[in-house]
Amino acid sequence: MRNKHVIAVLSLSLLFSSASVFAADLEKDMDALKDGLSVVKKTSDAQEMHTALGKMRQAATDAKQSTPEKLEGQAADSAQIKDYHAGLDSLIAQIDVVDQLAQANKLDEAKAEAKKLEDIRNVNHKKFR
Repeated sequence: MRNKHVIAVLSLSLLFSSASVFAADLEKDMDALKDGLSVVKKTSDAQEMHTALGKMRQAATDAKQSTPEKLEGQAADSAQIKDYHAGLDSLIAQIDVVDQLAQANKLDEAKAEAKKLEDIRNVNHKKFR
C-alpha cells in the first residue's frame, strides 16, 4: 500500500514539473521573439535582420509545441488552442514577409512590415497571456 502512495506522489511530481518545463520553454521562445523584434527594428544591416528573423521564426515554430498557462487543460483540438496556433501561424507568415524584404536589401520596407509583427503580438497577448 505504501508503494502505491509513493508512486502516486512521484507521478504527480512529474506531471507538475513537466508543465513548468513547458511554461519555461514558452517563456524562452517569447523572449527570443522579443529580442529578435528589437534587432529588426534597430538594425541597418540586412544580414543581421535576416539572422534575427530566422531566430524569431524558429522560436514561433517552437512555441506551437507549448501551451500558454491561460489555455492549460484545453483539448488539443479546442477552438482556443486552434486560435493560439493560428496566431503563431500568422506571426510566422509575417516574419517570412519581412525576411524576404530583408534578403532583397529593402530595409525600410522590411521595417515598415515589421510593425505588423508588433500588431500580431499585441492582439495575441490580449487573448493568451
